[in-house]
Amino acid sequence: MKRFTCLQALAQVAGDALVVSSAGAMTLEWYSLRPSDGNFRVRTLGLCSSIALGMALGLPRRKVIALDGDGSLLMNLCSLPTIARMSPDNLLHIVFDNEVYEASGSKKTATGAGTDLVGIARAAGVNNARWANSPEEFANAIRVALSGNKLCFIGIKVSTERAEVPPYPMDEVENKYRFIRHVERMEKIAI
Repeated sequence: MKRFTCLQALAQVAGDALVVSSAGAMTLEWYSLRPSDGNFRVRTLGLCSSIALGMALGLPRRKVIALDGDGSLLMNLCSLPTIARMSPDNLLHIVFDNEVYEASGSKKTATGAGTDLVGIARAAGVNNARWANSPEEFANAIRVALSGNKLCFIGIKVSTERAEVPPYPMDEVENKYRFIRHVERMEKIAI
């Protein structure tokens, strides 16, 4: 299954959700489908889930979507028990599992040897954690998650294939300031 196909389905229903995306080509693919100052690009593997949790807790009336990779989440598995304990009902955590550390040379991750990230999320206490096994299942799962009010974790196995998309149009500093200004406008707050 292609990650880009899944991202296309998500772009159709994401609305005004804030999106935190992990390092790698996924961020470029997402931005090509939904160019928005409401996208926050995380350049450090492992921090996507924690940053998305903080945003969800700080902005409880806004949907927050974490676009994570298996390699990134494996570098910060301790975020899952914290996410489960805090249980923000506005957080949708999506993990695209291509079984490699894509952003750092495509070495195999533990998921290629049987580690089950959805199972780990459930064991950590994320009750609404599930695998989507087809593009149709994924599209349905994200629609349900975004229309409801409970913490959701969706894992989906994808190929390592990358879509040909333009480079990210700004550096991390510019992205951060645009994102902050976007949140200030949307939430009518000063940060």
